[in-house]
Amino acid sequence: MSTNLQRRHFSQGLVALAAASATPLLRAAQTLKIGYVSPQTGPLAPFGEADKWVIEQMKAAFKDGITVNGAKHAVEIVLKDSQSNPNRAGEVANDLILKDKVALVLTAGTPETANPVSDACELNEVPCISSVVPWQPWFFGRNGDPKKGFDWTYHLFWGLEDVIGAYTNGWKGLATNKKVGGLFPNDGDGNAWGDKNLGFPKPLQTMGFPLTDPGRFQSGTQDFSAQISAFKRDGVEIVTGVVIPPDAKTFLTQARQQGFKPKVITLGKALLFPSAIEALGDLGIGLTTEVWWSPSHPFTSSLTKQSAKALADSYEAGTKKQWTQPIGFAHALFEVASNALSRSKSLKPADVRDAVAATSINSVVGPVKWGGQGPMKNVSKTPLVFGQWVKGQQRKVDLVIVNNGSATNIPTGGAMSLLQ
Repeated sequence: MSTNLQRRHFSQGLVALAAASATPLLRAAQTLKIGYVSPQTGPLAPFGEADKWVIEQMKAAFKDGITVNGAKHAVEIVLKDSQSNPNRAGEVANDLILKDKVALVLTAGTPETANPVSDACELNEVPCISSVVPWQPWFFGRNGDPKKGFDWTYHLFWGLEDVIGAYTNGWKGLATNKKVGGLFPNDGDGNAWGDKNLGFPKPLQTMGFPLTDPGRFQSGTQDFSAQISAFKRDGVEIVTGVVIPPDAKTFLTQARQQGFKPKVITLGKALLFPSAIEALGDLGIGLTTEVWWSPSHPFTSSLTKQSAKALADSYEAGTKKQWTQPIGFAHALFEVASNALSRSKSLKPADVRDAVAATSINSVVGPVKWGGQGPMKNVSKTPLVFGQWVKGQQRKVDLVIVNNGSATNIPTGGAMSLLQ
């Protein structure tokens, strides 16, 4: 073979090699990555139970990509498990930002996940949208300054003022002595709900519901004797608080064993999920909790055009499981992400952030708009009503909305009854 021919073959080989190596780089440049962090395992896993199903739904919704400023991008959703651990949540958020190079981070599922993820995004200057945390523990739990707010992190959910309003609306008019006992653990939610200024104590007292607060306890405790003793001593007939499902079961079992029979038990977090209520057996019937989303909510997805009922029905048909409240908010996070990315000037972090901040949509959880629909520029509030667990006609348990005083556009399905 002549030297010229060898050179020609060598040059052609370089061109072919360059072309082959450029192709995946080109594909990578065209892919838009969205990160998602939630508790897939651990004690908070019920909050993330629906996420994989929602993400599969989003893969179908994004199959044709998202167009950003005229350029179409394939979409890849990267799900990370916080393992119900705040340190782990922060670690995987950093992985999404630094290794996966995501354009936007979504996160949900109590302060133990959403707060460290939001902090990582704020520190690394990457836009983040969070949910399923009352706004006070999300904002003040991260040392937020009301005058400044945050630069990169945006939140959609209700606040403590809303859950206090929903609970007391449900309790008013019931035949109780209005004496309330509080179960507030030593975690992000418990410290916020039990805070004397920001939490339950002051408004309950103002509304004529005196509160007995025996103090903070560690989640996972095996002994609620001190709390039960304090409640019995003060004649408590209403128990409220925010605990994880295992703690609710321990408390309810020990209360029955020790002869403490309140007329109303209203707990946040622990009583949100049908699986948790079923695990309680007859102890679960009649318990009450807040309802942030349900099939009867009168809202429609801006992305898939499904009503709340259609979304819940689709989940049940696809998973053979009963609908749960986080479905709506996981879906809504992607609604906001899709809407913001399609309006962004580019995939530069600041442009995506600015598009998120300018969001104004009607989602499957209600209107979402920052800078005017919440107490802080980074918070958009969503509606809240009051529900009670009853024996189901077609399934073991059903969550019925029994008071809508805080959001009258959401229909009720029955009246509240006292515990037997």
